[in-house]
Amino acid sequence: MIEPRHVLVIGGGIAGLVAALDCARVGIRVTVVEAADRAGGSVATETVAGIRVDTGAESYATRQGTVRKLVDELGLADAVVTPASAGAWVRLPNGVSAPLPKAGLLGIPSNPLADDVRRVIGWSGAIRAYLDRIRPVLTIGREHNLGDLVSRRMGKAVLDSLVAPVTRGVYSADPADLDVTRAAPGLNKALTKAGSLSGAVALLRAAAPAGSNVEGLAGGMYTLVEAILAELRRREATVLLGTTVTELQRQGGSTLDSEVAADAQPATWRALLDDDTTIDADYVIVATPEAEALRLLAPLSAELATEQPIQTPTVELATLVIDAASLDVKPRGTGVLIADRPEGSRPAGRAIMAKALTHSTAKWQWLADEAGREHPHRHVVRLSYGRLGQANQTLGLDDEALRAVAVADASEILGVPLDASQVVGFTRTAWVGTLPGAAIGQRERAERLLDAAVAIGDLDVTGGWLSGTGLASVIPDALAASARIRHLVAASYLEDGVVVDPHTRTGINDTSPDANPS
Repeated sequence: MIEPRHVLVIGGGIAGLVAALDCARVGIRVTVVEAADRAGGSVATETVAGIRVDTGAESYATRQGTVRKLVDELGLADAVVTPASAGAWVRLPNGVSAPLPKAGLLGIPSNPLADDVRRVIGWSGAIRAYLDRIRPVLTIGREHNLGDLVSRRMGKAVLDSLVAPVTRGVYSADPADLDVTRAAPGLNKALTKAGSLSGAVALLRAAAPAGSNVEGLAGGMYTLVEAILAELRRREATVLLGTTVTELQRQGGSTLDSEVAADAQPATWRALLDDDTTIDADYVIVATPEAEALRLLAPLSAELATEQPIQTPTVELATLVIDAASLDVKPRGTGVLIADRPEGSRPAGRAIMAKALTHSTAKWQWLADEAGREHPHRHVVRLSYGRLGQANQTLGLDDEALRAVAVADASEILGVPLDASQVVGFTRTAWVGTLPGAAIGQRERAERLLDAAVAIGDLDVTGGWLSGTGLASVIPDALAASARIRHLVAASYLEDGVVVDPHTRTGINDTSPDANPS
């Protein structure tokens, strides 16, 4: 029996779990250490008024198909659901709300004169936006700043009333903070071909595959976490929750395990835990938030030792379970994005603190069925607070005060009177945000930090702070990190003259052409 190599995964969020599973599937011994009492990171759930609701990610983007492939492999294909077709609305500073135009990209319209576009920005805004079609053509797509591009080509109305609400909802960032290439892949190439911004959006929309661009899971996204954990247990991986790695040490050539096979290799790493125990491993994958990753890696890399974590916003979600027949008609579709009022202007009606609202039971039929099983007028509404570049005012509020703010915001946004007596459940969830992968300069910084971490040797790093937010970004990044570690594991066996069957963990000490590894 060949002692399998041991990979320690620090961080049990979705990136760490996916990387761990990818290693465990090929017979590598895996240990996951997670500081929180529950795995999953920003894929989280709570039971509110008897309903299990997502308090983190509620869906995933279908681009590239990576997330769906994992979902299918875990036997969750039958649980895949798509959101209601009603779509989201946008609320303007003057208090008017309207459906968000459908034929666009990040709020950029493909037809500025379309009825649903004019309904939001008016005739003057639409005519200004249409000038994009008759202005000098964009001969070479080399745009960088999304905000500058939209403002220059289509004007302030499109930027403030359409694009900004979308980017704040998707990235928690203003358009001016986002790189065109990262936020809208393919747009620069389409600009060169079409010569105008709206034309480029039309080209990309025409080339997009049919169907919803997001999917969810009946029962909530946390079912994905539960399925990964079950598969890790089946493959005999160890998952330690409520445990923090206080320090990583590179070993000096002798293993510290008390009992190991005679042909086992010296452990490369020792992790010191907060309960005064240790874990020895051959390889490490760091899948923690940025600040924690830099804390662990700084003593191991002169380059990383000089890095400071980027200050990112803390985003807070307020989830309300409400009994209100007035919400049965889904007055604002699946949710509402909030356009900022111009600085110094007076709000129309009560000032809204939320940046977005999701009417979850209008968006997901499975959740509406669950909520209405015993209470026909029960609804789940989720409000989001906080974004890049602004202090989050909700963090200083106690639960009662935040609940009151959320109810008042929901009433104003949805356009129906709601009061505290209708609220049968409430929870708040704060997430320390990550800088969007589409932020200007972030991709270059992430690549530089990743290169420095990998250069340490026998170690890799993954997570949303490197890949950008969203499961469609995080999961491919985690698989890339685990693939690099798996390559190192395979190379180490070959160096030892051992061909290993990952299923039986037996080996043949012969790498000649006649050796049979099966």
